[in-house]
Order: sequence, then C-alpha cells, then structure tokens
Amino acid sequence: MTHISANDLKTKGIAAIEFALSTAPEAIVSVRGKDRFVVMDMAHYHYLRECELDAALAETRADLAAGRAVQESPEAHLARLDAL
Repeated sequence: MTHISANDLKTKGIAAIEFALSTAPEAIVSVRGKDRFVVMDMAHYHYLRECELDAALAETRADLAAGRAVQESPEAHLARLDAL
C-alpha cells in the first residue's frame, strides 16, 4: 500500500493523493511517522461498503437459519424488553 506523508499533502495537495492512487486502490497517510488515515477513490469505497453490507446480510441469514432471531410484532417486542 502506498504511503503519503502529511508534509507531502501540505506541499503537493490533492496531487499527492492522485499520484498515490494511480498505483494502488488505497493509500495510507502518515502523520509524524505514524499511520493515521487511509484514502481511496469513491468507486473503491463503494465496493468495500457493498462487501460490508453483503457480509451483514449473510450473517443475518445465518442467524435466521440457526434460530438465533425472534420474529414478533412491535408490541410483543416492547413487552419482551419490559420483562427483561
């Protein structure tokens, strides 16, 4: 993964990010020698977000299939919460 220093961002601006992203989908921004941030283009961000949502959906489906979920009305849900 490409690294960009905070100083490079200060002096080169967005050009430093564009150059870093021309060779990799993500770049790490370091501040005082420590990795602090990750930058990426929007298309890559949307791809990662979609993967995250797909994983959450798969986890939910697995919970439903294993019986680890309760299907009930809002009223029954509130009553169950009050009973806790």
